[in-house]
Amino acid sequence: MNLPIKKNIIAGLEIGTTKIIVLIGEILDNETINIIGFGKSSSQGLEKGKINNLELLIKCINKSIHDAEVMANCQIYSVFLSASYQEIYCHNEIGITPIKHKEVTKQDIKTVIDTAASVKIDNDHSILHIIPQDFIIDRQFGIKNPIGLSGKRIQANVHIITCNKNINDNIIKAVKKCGVFIKKTIFSGLASSLALLTEEEKNSGVCLIDMGGETMNITMYSRGSLYHNIVIPYAGNTVTRDIAYAFSLSYSDAEFIKKKYGYAETNISISCQKLKIYNKKGKKIIHCDYDSLVEVINLRYTELLNLAKDEIMRTYSLNNFKNHEAQEPSTIVLTGGSSQVKYLSQCAKKIFHANIILKKPCNILTIPEYLSKPEYSTSIGLLCYGKNSYKRSLEKKKKYGPLEHLFKTIKRWLRTI
Repeated sequence: MNLPIKKNIIAGLEIGTTKIIVLIGEILDNETINIIGFGKSSSQGLEKGKINNLELLIKCINKSIHDAEVMANCQIYSVFLSASYQEIYCHNEIGITPIKHKEVTKQDIKTVIDTAASVKIDNDHSILHIIPQDFIIDRQFGIKNPIGLSGKRIQANVHIITCNKNINDNIIKAVKKCGVFIKKTIFSGLASSLALLTEEEKNSGVCLIDMGGETMNITMYSRGSLYHNIVIPYAGNTVTRDIAYAFSLSYSDAEFIKKKYGYAETNISISCQKLKIYNKKGKKIIHCDYDSLVEVINLRYTELLNLAKDEIMRTYSLNNFKNHEAQEPSTIVLTGGSSQVKYLSQCAKKIFHANIILKKPCNILTIPEYLSKPEYSTSIGLLCYGKNSYKRSLEKKKKYGPLEHLFKTIKRWLRTI
């Protein structure tokens, strides 16, 4: 396949336990993203984020890339890759350094962030993200942009996200075998927040719960900054397995009736109708009625949401979180494929006693209708991350000049080989 290579193209690759998605976006002159390519395949060869069959996984990735390239009528050579598995950790660190020339410069900021990020991490982990939260100059707290401010000493509060090196390297190996290289690996929870959350929500305190097939990613913001991430290794697939076990169904039939008939809370009007349940071939499922189906779904979703609540409350009890004077979230945002079961918001309100919002991607100006669903939050968030990265690259190009920027880019590519 000899497709053309277009300019200003970014691509996102989400490798989940249930699906593999490739999105191709074109960055327009007004800095908006136009989604021009979409590829989706079922995910095989992966379990809870770990590869158990490399060949199968490569085949699935290749299919998604091929379909997206054909739709976009262009070839991609790099992608932004999402990461979501249990062995993704985070912690908040502090860096302190003197201000060299009385006023804070970009070099001072780089130095103080590097100091915060120099903390020792587990030997089997590598850093995914170093995210500044805020700065303190002498006794001035909560500064978001300290450039040009006067003082003697600057402190950076920094959020660090790490991942298991072996798991990440194996997934990168699978992607490289498909003929593309990884520009950056991005934590799925962070990607989803880029597609969903507004600055107002981040400032007021929000907790995003991205419910996938095998994992729930919890991303917590306070005072406009990212403060904590949690990956819980249970999600929507456990609900499907419960339905399959309770009614002696195949996994695929259980998934079908969960999506078509499933409710997380009882709807009295439907309960009174004595609704009959059919599998995807149109055959009536014996011993399965609406009320018993809701009971199975409600029990498991209640357990999943309580797991999330326990982790959130545990986070607020940690000393390093209290030191930042973070607020408890005023809003819980639900997204992801497994958040689409009907009446989930009503179920969540009983557990969190907070404002519950079910969200689909909204931070790209024009999203095709077929992608405007919670299950595509991470994929679209990868394009948002890619656009921000593209803007930073343009700024560096202007600063260093085209030749020096080219040498830096080639050097970065060589490090990824």
